[in-house]
Amino acid sequence: MEVYSERESLDRTKARLAELIGLPDVDLEIQWQPHLGQQSSADALIIAANLRFVVEWQASGSTAAVAKAIHSLRHAIKASQADVIPILATRFLGPAGQALCEEADIGWIDLSGNARLIAPGLRVIVEGKPNQFKRPGRPRSLFAPKSSRIARHLLIHHDRVMSQRELATATEMDEGFTSRIVRQLVAQQLVSRGSNGELSLANYDTMLDAWAEAYDFTKHRIVRGHVAARSGEETLHRVADGLKESSLSWAATGLSGAWLVNPFANFRLTTFFVSQIPESLEAIGLREESRGENVWLVVPNDHGVFDGATDFGGVRCVHPVQIYVDLKGHPERASEAAEDLRARICSGDANDK
Repeated sequence: MEVYSERESLDRTKARLAELIGLPDVDLEIQWQPHLGQQSSADALIIAANLRFVVEWQASGSTAAVAKAIHSLRHAIKASQADVIPILATRFLGPAGQALCEEADIGWIDLSGNARLIAPGLRVIVEGKPNQFKRPGRPRSLFAPKSSRIARHLLIHHDRVMSQRELATATEMDEGFTSRIVRQLVAQQLVSRGSNGELSLANYDTMLDAWAEAYDFTKHRIVRGHVAARSGEETLHRVADGLKESSLSWAATGLSGAWLVNPFANFRLTTFFVSQIPESLEAIGLREESRGENVWLVVPNDHGVFDGATDFGGVRCVHPVQIYVDLKGHPERASEAAEDLRARICSGDANDK
């Protein structure tokens, strides 16, 4: 995998833009870090005939990086004294980043060969090119199982400010490790640091999107089974009653968790996080099998999933933000349930018991 400097990447963006709009590369002029007025600047301004493209480069196509670029481009558009077409340029832009750009009416180009540019007299859409910049091995992530305790805790307590030491204590993590993660979250503009060092969530939606984008439910250990019951609700309460008799830590999530928070739709699959698989599945009425499964018992890859767990309707349930990211790995009407749950989270209704 070749890694280009920012200037090399913008030069390649210019060449790709020329190709997309059907002009020779030499006919395009690039201005580096142009000042657009009112103390606003951009990484580059590319002039192609009568079109002016204001370009913001981000090496990463992560949700946080895209949100940061969109913020800068909006300032550049507002400050510019001439009509400009805003473009995010990056190495590869996935579905989440594409959705953010479309929602913000921002065009984009990635160096993997994809693009979406829509403006008066211009419509270019290229999709389906694979990521040419994948890194070998497992990438470091702000949202790895242990690291994500910080994002989760800040989302749960989004209306609070706290010291870094308080955050480390609450998430049961070493202060040095917490400091490294927080420093990166601040750099990504996901967390704000006050004048006295106090921390707060910078943007709820962006943090939730960034975590959901990186989250992979299949990384947990999942035991699939079947409980004889006439409905998802009956299954939920039967398994919950069995787990109450154990000494395990447990909490519902997924479709059944979303139903507990807001019973807007029926469900079949019931999912519980458990600190370990019970010695006797029969004690909770569960027969282990994947055919006809209607129960998932899930041993989490980090116990932080239980942060913020509480009772909904007499059943222990993980916090709604945890349910939201877990729904990404569920079948049935999971996407619809996630959309409904997110609306309730943002309105504050999801925390009503």
